[in-house]
Amino acid sequence: MAVYNFFQVRRCLSVNCFRSLWTSRALLSEQSKNASTDETSSNSESEEDYEKNIKSKILSASLKFVHDYGWSQQAISAGAESIGYPGVVHGMFRNGGADLVQHFYSSCNQELSKKLKNKALAIDADPERAKKTPEVQVREAVEDRLRMLVPYKKSWPQAMALMALPPNVPTSLANLLTLVDDICYYSGDRSVDFNWYTRRVVLAGIYKTTELYLLQDSSEDQKQTWKFLERRIEDAVQLRRVLSIPGDMPPPDQAFSKASEAASAAFTTARNILGLNWNR
Repeated sequence: MAVYNFFQVRRCLSVNCFRSLWTSRALLSEQSKNASTDETSSNSESEEDYEKNIKSKILSASLKFVHDYGWSQQAISAGAESIGYPGVVHGMFRNGGADLVQHFYSSCNQELSKKLKNKALAIDADPERAKKTPEVQVREAVEDRLRMLVPYKKSWPQAMALMALPPNVPTSLANLLTLVDDICYYSGDRSVDFNWYTRRVVLAGIYKTTELYLLQDSSEDQKQTWKFLERRIEDAVQLRRVLSIPGDMPPPDQAFSKASEAASAAFTTARNILGLNWNR
């Protein structure tokens, strides 16, 4: 427990400053707003929290209607009515279906983060317990997170399209980067240097490409997707070894070329996924 608490404190002091640059300003300002307390406006904050709780309940109830109505205002109306609110309250959600997608994505991230934290605490409480390699931990975490999409697999392309719209891109990107940050952290990444960014960029690319593969996978229990995920992680591990182990390192020009190609491919993939493929 002491080891875990030490790294938690270190994360708050150092890694959070990286994440502040990593995630979108919109999401960070919202988090800061929720975390701050102002005694002079406690009543208004209570009202705001009350409204936020109602919205969360409605969106959670709306998820079971996604299969019938997709990620839409109609699903939100049905969700509201199912828990006793008038269907017209869908007007509370200015972004319509995008608000529903955001709620689902954020809820899944929180669920995974809690699960990863509990695993970390269990390992810290029992030092003799066999510990999995970081690569295995990352693979299992990504698989756990992607399995949360499986019940919504048929309608998920619609959700991705909604979150790729320009107004929704900052929140979509922040959710993705927060997800990979949690996975890296609980898998043992304690770096506070440039590697902090590179690992998360690579993992974000792996997550999104595997997510796309999942959507067209018709194999039983998505077995082909999990094999695809394993290969992508193996590729990332091999690339890291090629670029970091002196004994296996190719000539500088070849190493630079490999790194440039990998970075370019990752950036292009991320840009296309997020709908940012425009000319400047």
